[in-house]
Amino acid sequence: MKKTNMMKKTLTLALSLAMTLSLAACGGGNSSQPSGSGTVSPEPGSAQMPEPGTVFKIGICNYVDDASLNQINENIQARLGELGAQNGITFAISYNNPNGDPAVMNQIISNFQADDVDLMVGIATPVAMAMQAATEDSQIPVVFSAVSDPVSAGLVESLEHPGANITGTSDYLDTNAVMDLIFAADPDAGKIGFLYNVGQDASATPIAHAKEYLDAKGVAYVERTGTNAAEVAQAAQALVADGVDAIFTPTDNTIMESYLAIYEIFIDAGIPHYTGADSFALNGAFLGYGVDYANLGRETADMIFDILYNSAAPASTPVRTFDNGTATINTETCEALGYDYAVIEATFKPLCTKIQTITTAESFDDLNG
Repeated sequence: MKKTNMMKKTLTLALSLAMTLSLAACGGGNSSQPSGSGTVSPEPGSAQMPEPGTVFKIGICNYVDDASLNQINENIQARLGELGAQNGITFAISYNNPNGDPAVMNQIISNFQADDVDLMVGIATPVAMAMQAATEDSQIPVVFSAVSDPVSAGLVESLEHPGANITGTSDYLDTNAVMDLIFAADPDAGKIGFLYNVGQDASATPIAHAKEYLDAKGVAYVERTGTNAAEVAQAAQALVADGVDAIFTPTDNTIMESYLAIYEIFIDAGIPHYTGADSFALNGAFLGYGVDYANLGRETADMIFDILYNSAAPASTPVRTFDNGTATINTETCEALGYDYAVIEATFKPLCTKIQTITTAESFDDLNG
């Protein structure tokens, strides 16, 4: 999997359209004032739409380089490019990725502040929390994406009324739905394995829900955790030795980063792995269940646009959540595990709003090339 280094990539998504509209067409009210960097932004709280040619500076920080989070970033940038072209404005984007290093992440955020960005985007919970802390005084708007439980993480007061300078999109995982799929495929499963990073906030609630589900059902479970690639590989081997019938991993970025190196361990052992994102299935897991991350990125971009272009207040902009009914099945892994795909599809169909298939690749871009 390709790693993104600390080299900063500044991308301008859309060229400013020619300022052919007359001043009369812009309507009344106070004019936007340019900043020292040449950026023109609407006055805070103003309902006036920006003039043609306005440039908004956005800093995007992606927590780690994995297929799901990369999909979000790519779709945020693509959608903002579309919206900029449609409305005669430019979104100048600075993008960076600390590869999970907190010190590097904080430096990236500091750089965004020094660059006087108009808005920050934090992809994944750790980035969103760091941005929240860093903007407490400045109140620079923050839009997060792929935060599984923004209320429990303390990012917002409620999904409906975030209450501060931060809002965004959530990839909340319906853990019970994943458990239902496990037992639909194997009603006699007697031991379930959990593979996750205990330090990942996104994993805490789903794992707790999975334990509640299995306790109520009287089914045993075993937990194996890892905080880096070597520990994840050891945990995977341990789950095989534990004799589990199936494995569950939520939207855990640590496991995702290491997944291409471990998926064959489970295939060779004949153990299906049920996960909380389609990117796991892309990298070899039997099944990924959850949101469409490409759509998540586009919806995040729409929120960014609404805040910057329409002066929407993050404090009163509800967090967007999505239908978690999409199951992504890796057909190569399905066959390698000895499953008949037609039978699996028929079994899962009543429990999902959508079933899609995928084959193993390093990234979504690689599927067609």
